Amino acid sequence: MAQRHRPDDDRAVDSPDADDADDDSDTDDSLSKGEVFEVLRNQRRRYVLQFLKQDARPVELGDLAQQIAAWEYETTLEDVTPEQRKRVYTTLQQTHLPKMDSVGILSFDSDRGVIESTERTRDISVYLEIVPGREFAWRELYLSLGAISCALVAALWLNIYPLTYLSNLSWAAIMAATFTLTAVIHIYYERNMRLGHGNQPPELNYSIEE
Repeated sequence: MAQRHRPDDDRAVDSPDADDADDDSDTDDSLSKGEVFEVLRNQRRRYVLQFLKQDARPVELGDLAQQIAAWEYETTLEDVTPEQRKRVYTTLQQTHLPKMDSVGILSFDSDRGVIESTERTRDISVYLEIVPGREFAWRELYLSLGAISCALVAALWLNIYPLTYLSNLSWAAIMAATFTLTAVIHIYYERNMRLGHGNQPPELNYSIEE
């Protein structure tokens, strides 16, 4: 498989100053949603959480770096080059894992190079609403359906042709079925976009070949 070079430290969705400020919330018993997304807006840290949510056992830093490099370069574990692995290994060790450890999302023993899950690892449920290159605006879809429903009600009230071919009850059933089907599809999509679901990060399920 052809390998595509990735930026050393993640894609455009990640803010360049994501690691500039330290998180002072490690003394709290719980993290706010804002704090969670502050840490996990970085793609490489989302990949770390994906790996840990798949397997709660302690993992060595080298194994973690190997898997994340395979995801980032969209290749197999066996085809990851030493340079790719080293690049990921270094940023994990120096930046990402210490930051995640500081807020309790995971436990990182830098001396042994071992990463372990914590209660917060298992509790965090992150829905990636925005996927680079493949964003679907569900809120806009529901707003559009609502606007169409209002227009339909007005048209039926004015007896506008050819809507009068169907009864008001029939139109109500059609709109109810449309909203229900859309909600079912949305739920299915959301479940597949959660970290820890499946064998690879959800972003890779919707990546577009360049």
